[in-house]
Amino acid sequence: MPLSPETSNIPAEDFGPSPSQTVGPYFHQGLVFGQGLVHGEENVMVSPTSPAAGERVTLRGRVLDGDGQPVPDALVEVWQADANGRYPHPADPEHAQADPHFRGFGRSDTRRPGDTFVFHTVKPGAVVRPGQPTLAPHLQLWVGMRGLLTHTMTRVFLGDEDNSADPVFASIPAERRHTLLARREETPGGTVYHFDIRMQGPDETVFFDV
Repeated sequence: MPLSPETSNIPAEDFGPSPSQTVGPYFHQGLVFGQGLVHGEENVMVSPTSPAAGERVTLRGRVLDGDGQPVPDALVEVWQADANGRYPHPADPEHAQADPHFRGFGRSDTRRPGDTFVFHTVKPGAVVRPGQPTLAPHLQLWVGMRGLLTHTMTRVFLGDEDNSADPVFASIPAERRHTLLARREETPGGTVYHFDIRMQGPDETVFFDV
């Protein structure tokens, strides 16, 4: 049932009906930017005027439940390398050379048109380190949703790249690798990678225990 405006200083119409499921967390009620108020633009990892290097791309997708229905109040976070394959984090031995105009982190709810999450970012580069296997360009995703009492982690590989030598991708059974591939599409608004996260079912996305 709709929340009463007497219980909050946020307009009731911004909440909508309560989820039928009684187990939270309820991200869309706890995240200000998902309530039609001040949009923090956490999903805009590079602005149109940013001097960050690299090809501008959009990552768009849905979080689907076991029935294949979109989850409208999930939360997705992204962590990725810059266009040259460097992370702006001390754990990366080459972080000092990371692009200072790109922080590599984004966050999106799934209350956008089509119940999608959306990230405006740069295409990540391959991660090359001396003496270590080269990691294909990828994005790491953190996923939370109602009914999921802890988060889950997965990884997005780009369908237009050769991922065969990536040690993580190669470790996945061949018949399940497609669940980690984002499909590239050239649109009038720019390059879009499509990637749906399937929480259960025959094509369940591969998740990682990290």
